[in-house]
Amino acid sequence: MNIIPQEYQINAPLVQDTYLVNGDLVKWTGKSTSVYSTISSTADYEPTFLGTIPFMGEKEAIEAVDAATSAYNNGQGLWPTMKVVDRIKCMENFVFQMKAQRTEVVKLLMWEIGKTLGDSEKEFDRTVEYIYDTIESYKELNSRSAHFSKVQGINAMVRRGPLGVVLCLGPYNYPLNETFTLLIPALIMGNPVIFKPAKYGVLLISPLLEAFRSSFPKGVINILFGRGREVASPIMKSGKISILALIGNSKSAIALQDLHPNKNRLRLILGLEAKNPAIILPDANLDLAIQECVAGSLSFNGQRCTALKILYVHESIVDEFNKRFAAKVDELIYGNPWDPSVFLTPLPETDKPDYIQELIDDAKSKGAKVLNNKGGDRSQNFIFPAVLYPINKEMRVYQEEQFGPVVPIIAFKNIQEPLNDMAESQYGQQVSLFGQNIKTIAPLIDTLVNLVSRVNLNSSCQRGPDVFPFTGRKDSAVGTLSIHDALRSFSIRTFVASKDNQYNNEILQDLLNSKESNFINTDYIL
Repeated sequence: MNIIPQEYQINAPLVQDTYLVNGDLVKWTGKSTSVYSTISSTADYEPTFLGTIPFMGEKEAIEAVDAATSAYNNGQGLWPTMKVVDRIKCMENFVFQMKAQRTEVVKLLMWEIGKTLGDSEKEFDRTVEYIYDTIESYKELNSRSAHFSKVQGINAMVRRGPLGVVLCLGPYNYPLNETFTLLIPALIMGNPVIFKPAKYGVLLISPLLEAFRSSFPKGVINILFGRGREVASPIMKSGKISILALIGNSKSAIALQDLHPNKNRLRLILGLEAKNPAIILPDANLDLAIQECVAGSLSFNGQRCTALKILYVHESIVDEFNKRFAAKVDELIYGNPWDPSVFLTPLPETDKPDYIQELIDDAKSKGAKVLNNKGGDRSQNFIFPAVLYPINKEMRVYQEEQFGPVVPIIAFKNIQEPLNDMAESQYGQQVSLFGQNIKTIAPLIDTLVNLVSRVNLNSSCQRGPDVFPFTGRKDSAVGTLSIHDALRSFSIRTFVASKDNQYNNEILQDLLNSKESNFINTDYIL
């Protein structure tokens, strides 16, 4: 039997037999789905049974739609009209209760998706920090709006208001953090939310259900379980969703959009695929470039939208780069998430090793070689990262976003080659650029910022810090997520205006003095 520290053992399956709708944790008595981890608890490999979740359908979906729609009540509901300070208090209450569940959520992150202990703890802590930073950003936004502007004889107070009901669908690779970067700003701006967790990383939401239930008014946050086809589809068909907030697959996003009867009224906030390249110039510091490219391509086994998914290396240094890069990859340690020295961990998707094998076999059949000795080594729940070279455009690993442990490398002679490939790509999220000659780097930066949304100089691609805009061009994203931008993405500018005369000004002054209006006020929130 594997030696699993006592604090990380699964002592009993987690039977999730409630769901949150209209302010109540409703008992589920219908069909359930079993949740397994690809991590084994026994010496002879077998998946570990973690628990069960409800298998919900159209009935529960419409129930959630009705609850959220009622909570919004055409903008007249308690939540959308509530004072900013009171919405903030609700969010502070939630995050206070959330922090008490850290140990259980971190444990489930490791078991459900195979994320290392350190990265699981980081994901939880970063999410808590994100919530606090969002609260502070909202206070600042509110304070900047708490005044009248006078233009051309018109007095106006401009603020940001909610849009309506949000359907929130997060990804499995960051089932807490990236999901909450949608969920938290959507809520705090006054929108009721229907949230369905991802296919993997779903049980870790269970310890937070009571915090959600007790922190927000009824119908403001509704949490369902099940398959997207069974749950999300009828929600979209209802036509009552104002915002689709999704981080995941573009096919899913398109399919859901197509179900909405009034697409012109649907706001999209999407984080989708990416095929982020690294470009290693002839004068790059190879030690630094290799270090960053290993981390960038294989952190969490490459299962990140911001991962480096293809490396362009100048032909003058490609042999040296390949030799050293392949050796570094072979030094990476594989093991269970709680093992302190591990970098590579079991893959949560049971079919992912076979998929990666297909990419390797296809590339080899078209002229590529596996450069590292361990590349492609298989176990029941893992395949060791394969470094593939030389890659050409006919190979699937060039065309597809692999989202797993395989690193394709292309040699280039002229910098226009990778630039043309990026321009032709349907993706445009980020790029990593390695080099030091500013005469070369300067014009490259000026071009790259028009192809992607973030250029990382001598560093791997990443999402944070969360104050920076996180978005993409083309098929990689719609809308911008960051602490500041997300508040704007989930809201709309709205204002009260009146002609500048004594009659109107006296009314406005009375409104301010009486504090009867939650919209027209100049309160400053510390």
